[in-house]
Amino acid sequence: MKFETLMLRGLFVACLLVCGLVLGAMVNASPEAIRLAAAGSAGQLISPTACALPPDGVVCPRASNG
Repeated sequence: MKFETLMLRGLFVACLLVCGLVLGAMVNASPEAIRLAAAGSAGQLISPTACALPPDGVVCPRASNG
């Protein structure tokens, strides 16, 4: 009975350790996209007034009508 109790406690501690490490990794993770957005380098690729699609008057309004 003593051996089983020791094994169960060891398994419980190991599971808590693994869960703590996974939670810590998720909290401290910083993907490349988030770092780019925080640095502002991704937003400088496209100017805020430019439309990514061809201007057709519906999706992207035209700057001049005439």
